[in-house]
Amino acid sequence: MVKSMTGFGKANCEFQNKKITVEVKSLNSKQFDWNGKLPNVYKEKELEIRAIANRLLERGKVELYISIENTTIAKTYVINKDLIKSYFAEVKELSYELGVTKTDELLSVILKFPEALISEKDDLVEDEWETIIKTIEDAILSVDFFRKNEGAILAEDFKQRISLILGHLATIETFEKERLEIIKERILSGLSKILDENKIDKNRMEQELIYYIEKIDFTEEKVRLRKHCDYFIDTMNEPSSGKKLGFVCQEIGREINTLGSKANDADIQQIVVQMKDELEKIKEQLMNIL
Repeated sequence: MVKSMTGFGKANCEFQNKKITVEVKSLNSKQFDWNGKLPNVYKEKELEIRAIANRLLERGKVELYISIENTTIAKTYVINKDLIKSYFAEVKELSYELGVTKTDELLSVILKFPEALISEKDDLVEDEWETIIKTIEDAILSVDFFRKNEGAILAEDFKQRISLILGHLATIETFEKERLEIIKERILSGLSKILDENKIDKNRMEQELIYYIEKIDFTEEKVRLRKHCDYFIDTMNEPSSGKKLGFVCQEIGREINTLGSKANDADIQQIVVQMKDELEKIKEQLMNIL
């Protein structure tokens, strides 16, 4: 099955006084490239989350973001006494140096300083973690569903382009009889001008003609090209087929190039250019295939 590496998924859950949202985004990459943005309470589980994403998505640049929204009105804070004392002493000394005598509201100002108030640390309990894991998997599976839909669209595009390549090959075959006649006339004309019939080494001439005919005959290339195109279509049904399809494209490209070099015919070479164009479009899309 053809899957795109591009996808997005989102899932939500609630646990006690928390609403938890998991968002996952995937882009194309040659390997599994992880970027997790997690609240501190889940940091200890990042390797486990990464392993789940790797198992379900296999490859791609994956970004996973978890956010927590507290559903209760109030949140419990702890005063950071040691830090506030340090702030107070330094600010009071600075006030004295600057000649500021009014320090009545000094404490209320200091309480707004960074980390003067600390929210109570939430410990991750097993029940919450099980809920989170299920939500993460749901979000990742949404990405996978997105990838499958994108892949199905790309698969149809691949089939159409392979069909066009085969159609161009059939068109080339319509030129082949005329092409061979022109080449034959060219050979005979050349021989009649430079050779004296009584002095011809017929064995040598036959060998040279056979060698030349082999150089211009592309029957084998046509057969191999058709087989490679059929194999490309079959390979699309395999899991994680992106890299393998890339290798098949290389083989298709070799046969198309050989057709062009052997053709010795302007019309056929123009058709070969169209075949190369279709193949190049397939290669561009394959960069986004799992």
